[in-house]
Amino acid sequence: MGNEPLNFEQDIRIDESALDVEWLEQTSLAVKYAKNAVKAAARVRQLEEEKKTIRSELILEANEDPKGTIGKDKPNAADLEAYYRNHTRYKRTLVNLLEAQEEAEFAEVAKNEICYTRKKALEMLVILHGQQYFAGPSVPRNLSEVYAKAQQEKQKQIDRKVGRAMQRKPRNEKD
Repeated sequence: MGNEPLNFEQDIRIDESALDVEWLEQTSLAVKYAKNAVKAAARVRQLEEEKKTIRSELILEANEDPKGTIGKDKPNAADLEAYYRNHTRYKRTLVNLLEAQEEAEFAEVAKNEICYTRKKALEMLVILHGQQYFAGPSVPRNLSEVYAKAQQEKQKQIDRKVGRAMQRKPRNEKD
């Protein structure tokens, strides 16, 4: 688990038939998602500083040449704010910052799901395994198959609901 890209959909899943392997991978998976969250938060801090720097540069530029930048000899605070907020550099940085904040929020949620929710699910599965939940006096059920069938059935139900919603209602036609 080096620098390969994160795949949350895949990483959150637990192979219930290999709980020992899942436990061995849990710590490195948690560290991988923690590092990702830290990097995302660092990117947000870096863009916040960049935004402040651009704001300062644009205000300085406007103060050095108020007539050429704002069109007034003595711009007020509102003029300066309007100038930097409408400047392309500032807007571009702001968009990048908002995107980075969204990514950082998801990275934090993903980290928590891997570190806490997945770990708790593993703990509960191990308890069930210890209670011989997965095997009985008869043929043990294949939880993978049962889960896959349940997922397929859920998808069929969703598809049916969507199909019904997409059908046109017949018009009342007069002969």
